[in-house]
Amino acid sequence: MSASWTPALALAAVVPPESTQQAAGYPSLFVLVVLGSLVPVVPTGALVSSAAAVAFHHTAPFSLLLVFLVASAAAFLGDLGLYWLGARGVRSKNGSRWLERLRERSAPERLAQARTRLDEHGVQVLVLSRLVPAGRIPIMLACLLAKLPVRWFARGDLPACLAWAATYQLIGILGGSLFSEPWQGVAAAVGLTVLLSAAPAAWRRIRRPHDHSA
Repeated sequence: MSASWTPALALAAVVPPESTQQAAGYPSLFVLVVLGSLVPVVPTGALVSSAAAVAFHHTAPFSLLLVFLVASAAAFLGDLGLYWLGARGVRSKNGSRWLERLRERSAPERLAQARTRLDEHGVQVLVLSRLVPAGRIPIMLACLLAKLPVRWFARGDLPACLAWAATYQLIGILGGSLFSEPWQGVAAAVGLTVLLSAAPAAWRRIRRPHDHSA
């Protein structure tokens, strides 16, 4: 397993008392999800699933609701920040390092597919892009290259972030419900998230030989 999963796996190692989790957990979750949205190497889905798995065992009311609100708000803020930085690069004659990083993380064929989906489905494609592993950046870059305004992106990204937070929270609740100990639920949630994240890439590798032979 890659080192990028270390922040999420660390949650499984030690689960502090509930009062400590509430005092430090939500701000930490917010900061890490914002950071993961700006720098797409932090496993934000695993972080949300882990937080939900721990919150599932909380006795305090509204713990799961707070995880959902914090995660979706942080993802939305991070996405808007990255889009704004990328838009500055599009308007600049020399581009920007943020725009270049988005290009580096978007394979040409995936960018072409993202542009086609954006033309066909418009703002609705942002919801699916947030749920598909590695789907967010190509769609965001397609929006940037089309010079779509930030307010247009925000209108589609808000429901996308809500759906994303709800999906990964459900994974965490599933992991938390399988075990009596919070740390076991966290480990299960991280495992499920890793499996879901790796599935699309594995499926593409399986199909590639068949596509060439057709």
